[in-house]
Amino acid sequence: MGNYISRRRLSEQDTLPQGRFSFSEEAPPQYSSWRLARGVAAGVQANGANGEVSINMEPQGQGQESEQQGSRQEGRRPSIYSDMDAVPHLEFYSNATATGRLRRSRPSLETLRKAFEDGDLSSNMGDSGTGSLPHVLEQVEEKDSGSVEKTTQPVRFGWVTGVMIRCMLNIWGVILFLRLSWITSQAGIILTWVIIIMSVMVTSITSLSVSAISTNGRVSSGGAYFMISRTLGPEMGGPIGMVFSFANALGCALNTVGFAETVRDLLVEYNAVMVDDINDVRIIGTITVTLLLLISLAGMEWESKTQIIFFLVLMVTFINYFVGTVIPATPEKQAMGFFNYRAEIFVENLFPDWRGSEGDFFQMFAIFFPSAIGILAGANISGDLKDPEIAIPKGTLSAIFWTTLSYILISVTVGACVVRDASGNLNDSLPLNFSEPCDGLGCKLGWNFTQCEQTHTCSFGLSNNFQVLSLVSGFGPLITAGVFAASLSSALAFLVSAPKVFQCLCRDNIYPYIGFFAKGYGKNNEPLRAYILTYLIALCFILIAQLNVIAPLISNFFLCSYTLINFSCFHASIMNSPGWRPSFKYYNRWTALFGAVVSVVLMFLLTWWAALITFGIIFFLLGYVTYRKPKVNWGSSVQAGTYNMALSYSVSLSNVEDHVKNFRPQCLVLTGPPNLRPALVDFVGSFTKNISLMICGDILMDDGQSVVSHGKTDKLVKWLNCRKVRSFYAPFKADSLREGARHLMQASGLGKLKPNTLVLGFKSNWKEGSPYDLEDYVNTIYDAFDSNYGVCILRMMDGLDITEELQCEANAGFESDEAIESDHSQNSGRESDDENTNDIKNDEIRTVFQNKQGRKTIDVYWISDDGGLTLLVPYLLTRRKRWRKSKVRVFVIGEQKTMENERKEMVALLRRFRLDVHDVIVMTDTERPPFSKTLKRFEECVTSFRLTEGQQGEGSTGEPRSECPWKVSDKQMDAFRLKSEKKVRLNEIIRRNSKHAALVLVSLPVPQSDCPSSLYMAWLDTLSCGLHCPVLLIRGNQQNVLTFYCQ
Repeated sequence: MGNYISRRRLSEQDTLPQGRFSFSEEAPPQYSSWRLARGVAAGVQANGANGEVSINMEPQGQGQESEQQGSRQEGRRPSIYSDMDAVPHLEFYSNATATGRLRRSRPSLETLRKAFEDGDLSSNMGDSGTGSLPHVLEQVEEKDSGSVEKTTQPVRFGWVTGVMIRCMLNIWGVILFLRLSWITSQAGIILTWVIIIMSVMVTSITSLSVSAISTNGRVSSGGAYFMISRTLGPEMGGPIGMVFSFANALGCALNTVGFAETVRDLLVEYNAVMVDDINDVRIIGTITVTLLLLISLAGMEWESKTQIIFFLVLMVTFINYFVGTVIPATPEKQAMGFFNYRAEIFVENLFPDWRGSEGDFFQMFAIFFPSAIGILAGANISGDLKDPEIAIPKGTLSAIFWTTLSYILISVTVGACVVRDASGNLNDSLPLNFSEPCDGLGCKLGWNFTQCEQTHTCSFGLSNNFQVLSLVSGFGPLITAGVFAASLSSALAFLVSAPKVFQCLCRDNIYPYIGFFAKGYGKNNEPLRAYILTYLIALCFILIAQLNVIAPLISNFFLCSYTLINFSCFHASIMNSPGWRPSFKYYNRWTALFGAVVSVVLMFLLTWWAALITFGIIFFLLGYVTYRKPKVNWGSSVQAGTYNMALSYSVSLSNVEDHVKNFRPQCLVLTGPPNLRPALVDFVGSFTKNISLMICGDILMDDGQSVVSHGKTDKLVKWLNCRKVRSFYAPFKADSLREGARHLMQASGLGKLKPNTLVLGFKSNWKEGSPYDLEDYVNTIYDAFDSNYGVCILRMMDGLDITEELQCEANAGFESDEAIESDHSQNSGRESDDENTNDIKNDEIRTVFQNKQGRKTIDVYWISDDGGLTLLVPYLLTRRKRWRKSKVRVFVIGEQKTMENERKEMVALLRRFRLDVHDVIVMTDTERPPFSKTLKRFEECVTSFRLTEGQQGEGSTGEPRSECPWKVSDKQMDAFRLKSEKKVRLNEIIRRNSKHAALVLVSLPVPQSDCPSSLYMAWLDTLSCGLHCPVLLIRGNQQNVLTFYCQ
């Protein structure tokens, strides 16, 4: 598109709108590209033969105001198509709730169409500054600029201080200083590397999944919970958010207790015990966690500075250790097993030497793995990062690399310098010419540790002393300082992570009674209330001072989080959703699935009972969220999976041939707005819910009304969901009922999920209304039969439309002034079509079909064999809880002479259909003439539609017969008199036998082509009048829907 030559004159270049492009007469236009580097403005120049146009933008390094002005200029730039049309802009796609300010919105299609229809009017408005896009956006910017100037910017961290250092501090812990050397002695250097690599493999796969999820859109605060919930939905995100928050609180307690125990051991060494071992841990732990809380309450800036201090202490500690490995060992250190780098020591420690009850590979793995679980420390404060999409992948993967390198180097260096067993006794050194028996590696090094090795009384060496790193280091107390820094930094990271995650969970309102902790304070929106809660939880477990039983739960909680993170990445990838577009490409769906499976296996290998408890808590919280169904929509992969499954099954269903055993009444219900005819909706929903398809068709016949808006559609769908009716809502614009119904019958559905039964409400005003509407209504029934549809017409004594009732309830004259003002303020911004849909919450209006029917009867008048639909609908109703106790009675037509045989034949047929029918009644008096009173009523119904004497012929001066097809001539009355009398007589029988029924079903007569619509409507009116219970006129499409065969 950029290769055309402009033919505009140079004189016209002065009228060009401002923008980042330039062109000359003979050269193609040169467009500037956006560059992401900050502080550099895009300058554009183009040289031509006859002239030059150059646009140089002001550098962006002159402050925040210039950057805002550039952003506003971009937002005000109109498209070349129209002044009302807008060019692409970032803020059109921003989330108003996330930015906390009024979001810019592009012009709607309706606005653009009106602008194009008005022609030059839009350009005039643009020149005057009223109504054009630049003017509208400028007004929004004026409002935004004031708020931006008054708001102070929160503290944001980069990928180094915000993620990498934080993750490294959380990964490094007391395991590194107090257990890694012991694990190396037990498993040997080779298997220790295997343990490290296995742990790093799980954390690395999880980090890749975290990187993919965090780069698939803007990440807010909430860390692992935010990413899991926005990917898998609230059902899985809610439980893991609760468990992960609690696990972080316990992690703070455990690291604090680890620090307190180290301090207590120092006090014991220097005879400075305060009370006793347990109470000393409680006192030290309480003081420590309180100081950590104060640091956290001071703000993220102070907390970050404290973490940097801990990081520097650890760096000095590592330098101290590696320097100590090359300092020549003194005799005292040699007596304790340290000999600097020796090849024979390295070879001896390559292979495992299992000792004690904990001497096996998985026990060593279980002890080491908690030292690798800190990879989410940076993601947990994602809301405080400058650019989470870049910081989380870069910082987390860098932290894993450097910490893994430190674990491998320390394990190999300590394994090459220190023997497994040493006595610590200087007298065990060997002279140059010794003759004593000596066995073991120490003999080659000039020391005889044979006695303590044989008696298992050695107090030093890799296998016996946990303070080996202090022995190897150049200055021992620095290792103690490293233990302090590692434990306190981890405790501080957990103390900060737990409130951040819990605050995000509380804001989502997934669980009740926790919204109190969602409030934030200060420029960083600090969750002070959640800090206090985390502090109290940690303090409770610190006061116990014995966490050996609870500690395994923490590893399981974190492994459970890793499982769901990896599964989230796998599920989002395999669903092929167009919205899954992570900018981080170095991940694989199957690798993520492997990480999820490995995490579950490790949970049970480490501590099976803790894994069971963890999954029990997860499933309990999952069940609650599934039952509560929070009203959130995050575009999760579960929604994408639902769509994929529905699409796949719909396509597969198209290849399945129809069979009578699988027939279901799939109903197209002409409800109009469903909330205006709740009885019709409830009745059809009673026998289609969880069984078959139901579509509520709304035919829009208002000349001034366009296609229904999304807001109104969503409102009506929400009404159906609140009423627990499983139905689709399908609005359709048409000039008449017949036209709309015809198109809906042809176009509704998808594949085999297509309606086969049309359900209407009875037209109760057919005598008073327009005859054209009557003709339209009856022709709709004709079209349904022509389309091979079954037809059901529901009639209720009080009618189906509740519009008048809603208007009476919504009368503003009966409301207080405050209520009127409140309602006006809430509805002032809505569109006009939303105001006309009755804002009354009529989902609370109960209909007879929502009540329990008790032991009333369902009377079925099976007058004509329609294939069995007349019997199938009452059977489906009795499967519902409200109709379960109702008894079905079937009425058939017969003769007095053969009544018993006909009854037996019908009972046998119903039994072969396996239908639970309470009684079969044979009507033998249908041939009797009707009473004169009821016959007179029928004739009065048709009187207004009779042709007068002057209108009997087609060529008379009156209205032609073709223009008034609803008119009934005397000839037609005589031709259909016998049928009319039989229907009147049938109504007399129905009123006599079914006065106490809960529902009456009557076979619907099929209209003949020569039957006037008014006469047919009079038949329907006569069949269903005089009953207090609902009446359903029903007719199948004359094809079998019931069978008694197995195939």
